Amino acid sequence: MMLSRTFSLTCRALASSATTTTFPSIARPMSSASAANQPKKHLVTHEEGVHQTMTLSKSWRNKPLFRRQGDVRFKSGLEASKLLIQEANRRDAHEIAFIESISSTMECLSPLFDRNPRYAFVAKQLMEPERFIQFRVAWMDDLGVIRLNRGFRIQYSSSLGPYEGPLHLGSHVNAGLIKALGFDNVFSNGLTGYDVGSSVGGSDFNPFDKSEAEVQRFCQSYMTELSKYVGPDLDLPTMGMGVAEREMGYMFGQYKRINMKSTTSGVPFMTKKDSYVPGHAVVLFAREMLKDRNQSLMGKKCLILGSGKNARSVAEKLLEYGAIPLTFSDESGYVLEPNGIDASKLKTISKIKMERGAMLGRYVTSSTTAQFNEPADIFDIPCDLCFPCGPIKTITPDVVAKLADNGCMGVIEGGHKQVTIDGRQALKNRGVIYGPHIVTLTGANICHAHGHNLSDKTLEAEVHRIYNDVKDAATEFNARGDLFAGGSMVGFLRVANAMMAHGAV
Repeated sequence: MMLSRTFSLTCRALASSATTTTFPSIARPMSSASAANQPKKHLVTHEEGVHQTMTLSKSWRNKPLFRRQGDVRFKSGLEASKLLIQEANRRDAHEIAFIESISSTMECLSPLFDRNPRYAFVAKQLMEPERFIQFRVAWMDDLGVIRLNRGFRIQYSSSLGPYEGPLHLGSHVNAGLIKALGFDNVFSNGLTGYDVGSSVGGSDFNPFDKSEAEVQRFCQSYMTELSKYVGPDLDLPTMGMGVAEREMGYMFGQYKRINMKSTTSGVPFMTKKDSYVPGHAVVLFAREMLKDRNQSLMGKKCLILGSGKNARSVAEKLLEYGAIPLTFSDESGYVLEPNGIDASKLKTISKIKMERGAMLGRYVTSSTTAQFNEPADIFDIPCDLCFPCGPIKTITPDVVAKLADNGCMGVIEGGHKQVTIDGRQALKNRGVIYGPHIVTLTGANICHAHGHNLSDKTLEAEVHRIYNDVKDAATEFNARGDLFAGGSMVGFLRVANAMMAHGAV
């Protein structure tokens, strides 16, 4: 029996001032000069070039992928991916979001299963999370009524290191969505090259229609139970949908009341660190995509959906590169500045949104040029780029058609699952640049890996490295320009090779 060879992924050298994170299974050159002199290695094998001949592991191809009702084998990678999707449907047909994540990802991984059938068996193992925690969250509202919500934390994979992942709060949060986001996060965290696992958590609690006192009481109740499962060097919760600096502060305050240890290596656990980094990283990825088309962000009119911390950080970085943010949106509608949102207007919007429950409509009283919900559909506004940072599944095929007809050349996700599966295909059909969230939202990992040593130069270098890894993987497996496929492959390979060394766990 031949053992599957460990892949080697050549990474670009970081700038001399950048801090690098060592990853044992990835060979990183020490300098750009040495990187240029070394031959390009294949992702799966140590052979050089794109069209190398890989010795397939026939023993793994001959093994049954499933043995539930007789032995089930596969002859091709596409057949293996279909079998895996069928198995996911058999077990979890009611979890629609999870099935969608499994289906889109497994289809991207089928070329890997062709080259090394053993990866199909690892993918089967990866479809089941290591641990799923669900609990009751009881809290008291301002009227003295006891309210109940469901709390979740899925610790999906620790193959690469301690769990790490966001917390999401909102009425749309359920077990299926948490499971889907946890699965996606495996690939998002894996492709960064850092020693972190994957986890996601949250609750079906809506913080936007609650008072500050109610939010604090909920966060404290939620963390009272969650603290049993998270901690330094175990599981690091980060900010996500509906969870900003104040929510994280309330949770950390309760955590350190309960636990004696709340730091690791002198760094406080669950601190906000640099909360602007994820948004800035989204823009840096957009910049890399445009560079491949010999274009820049200068003068680009940008549609921003959402108005949370990430959306405002995206606008801040766009202004730095000379782009023109046009809109922000929330539950009440959207505001449009026809001539663009400058730094002073962004500051005013940020001040409004920092107030609990405040809506964007208030902004029109402080601006003589702002339009509110005009035109009726935000996607009727002509733009060059769209940055969806709001509710999930916002970008559908119909929205893609409107954007493309109005001259939009790129959709870069600034939030989780902003584009539907059909919308992703529509973007490809219309030739619109697509930046998937599993790639663009790696800024949080970069921030936590480098800590207080993260500079703008280091962030740019890390984004450049990750983008090139993903782009090269997509090209290597005949999916040129498909960053979702490339990101899925890079993340899967790093996790899968670690899992193969761990055995049946």
